[in-house]
Amino acid sequence: MKPTVWHNLNLCPHGDPDVTILDGAIAVQDDGTIAWLGAQRDLPSLYAGWHREDLKRAWVTPGLVDCHTHLVYGGQRADEFAQRLAGASYEEIARRGGGIVSTVRATRAASEEALFAQSAERLEALLAEGVTAIEIKSGYGLDLESERKMLRVARRLGERYPVTVYTTFLGAHALPPEFAGRADAYINEVCDRMLPALADEGLVDAVDVFCERIGFSLAQSERVFEAAERAGLPVKVHAEQLSNMGGTQLAARYNAISADHLEFLDEAGVLAMIESGTVAVLLPGAFYFIRETQLPPLDLLRRHRVPVAVSTDCNPGTSPCTSLLTMMNMAATLFRMSVPEVLRGVTVHAARALGQAGRHGTLEAGRQADFAAWRVQSLAELVYWFGRPLCSRVVRAGHTVYQMRGD
Repeated sequence: MKPTVWHNLNLCPHGDPDVTILDGAIAVQDDGTIAWLGAQRDLPSLYAGWHREDLKRAWVTPGLVDCHTHLVYGGQRADEFAQRLAGASYEEIARRGGGIVSTVRATRAASEEALFAQSAERLEALLAEGVTAIEIKSGYGLDLESERKMLRVARRLGERYPVTVYTTFLGAHALPPEFAGRADAYINEVCDRMLPALADEGLVDAVDVFCERIGFSLAQSERVFEAAERAGLPVKVHAEQLSNMGGTQLAARYNAISADHLEFLDEAGVLAMIESGTVAVLLPGAFYFIRETQLPPLDLLRRHRVPVAVSTDCNPGTSPCTSLLTMMNMAATLFRMSVPEVLRGVTVHAARALGQAGRHGTLEAGRQADFAAWRVQSLAELVYWFGRPLCSRVVRAGHTVYQMRGD
């Protein structure tokens, strides 16, 4: 690529609408890294002769980070959704072979190519909304071969699309049918066979566990964390979504990079997060979809200055959403987050939730030029609108990888 100065733009380099540069410019070197950024009037003469790209007064933010997704899975569960609307309970649906078991069945049955094609459509929708980095969890295979297939698809998505993909092994997501009534035996399989094999194949960047009454106990979750520690991998946790089991405190003892959901989190859990530097990841899509009424303790998180990220939780059962912008609006309307909190939650704090604060979430000299340009007059519009396309261009490593029609 040619060394390029992107100009005629308004710049929000840290995802914080309180820190902006009007009439800004970004000088990007031929290797795709940022050489300089700031006000256009201060552009050094060194870059005056570089190729120019006019962004037509767009607002520019760092590329968005979707830090908690289950993007790779087979099938969908719209019919189950319709059954619930008609009055069927979750237990009734499960007895008919539905629930997570139906997604496991569909994921196991899908070929790698079919799984890739389904997942690619979901990733394309996120890319068109400015997402340049994403986490993708396994957890719908629940046996070695199927978990491997999911993680291989996630890696392929990162190779084929201009999005950085981080993979998380979530073998301890649910109990597979063949291990019914034998949760400890399944955790043995996760810790002693599945995780070591997948880590050795380079398919895993982090390890997660669903620590909940309908998931796995504290003791079982700790065994997963210990296995991750042996493999040299960071941990995350699904915790305090439906009850307060203390999963967040447990994960904090293992220096978890994030604790996610957190509707029933208490102050002891918040204090543990501060001690370990764990990021809180809030998932308004799941809160909305299951009609939860217990709000996450945002005031506690604010008071203790815990960084808060926001993500789609894209999954077929509780958050079938491929719009991070919609989640941003939901975080504001449902959780009462402010515009600055939401924007930091999908940039700098989301990057921290992946353990990648040094690579994503901000625009700085020396970093890769990954940014989104927005056809808005105010950054508040990114949180205000929902269901409306706002992203005019996505740039990754200095290259335009998405452009809105007519831009």
